[in-house]
This record gives sequence, C-alpha cells and structure tokens, in this order.
Amino acid sequence: MILGLGIPEILLILVVVLLIFGPKNLPKLGKSLGKTVKNIREGMEEVDEDGNAVSDVVSEVVEDVTSAAKGEAAGAVEDAAPAEPAGDSVFCGHCGTKNSADADFCSHCGTKLSK
Repeated sequence: MILGLGIPEILLILVVVLLIFGPKNLPKLGKSLGKTVKNIREGMEEVDEDGNAVSDVVSEVVEDVTSAAKGEAAGAVEDAAPAEPAGDSVFCGHCGTKNSADADFCSHCGTKLSK
C-alpha cells in the first residue's frame, strides 16, 4: 500500500493518466515527476532563521548532548566505589569468571581453579 492506496486503485490511476496524457507524453511526465521529487528532497534541507542548515543544527545538538553525557559518565566514575580487594575472589583461567576465594572449581565452566 502506498499512501493508503491498494494495487487496484493505483492501476486505475495509471490507466487514467495513460488515457489523459497518451503514451507519447509519458516519458516527459516521468521526467517532470522525477524533477519534482528531487526538488522536494532538496527543499527538505531547509535553512533556519540564522542561515544554518537544519542538519548542521542537529549535528551541533548531538555533539552537545554526547559531550554532556561523557562529562556525566566521568563524574560517575569518580564517584564509584573502589574496587574489591583481590584476595576476596579468584578468576578462572579458562573462562575468566570471578569466583569466591574459597571455591575449588569455577562456578561457570567447572574448571579446577588454581590458587
């Protein structure tokens, strides 16, 4: 469906266009329709009051938001709790899973842990 029109409606419109313009004028009609679509796409690249393209303004806003998010993430890292001491856990040499210090085997893969 295109614009809420089904296949029968589109075919009927095409037949009416063919009858009105004739087969000789269809290439001209297609060319002018293509130019119209191109002009509409170019018109969508509007310019705001300051003379900046809308896409440029959007790019600036995206950059501002990402830089603000990075700043907040850096602040969150500084506020984070310190890492656990290494003596409280043992990492599996096979899969890298963190296990308690008193475990003999990996809780994920079952490999014997070296201490």
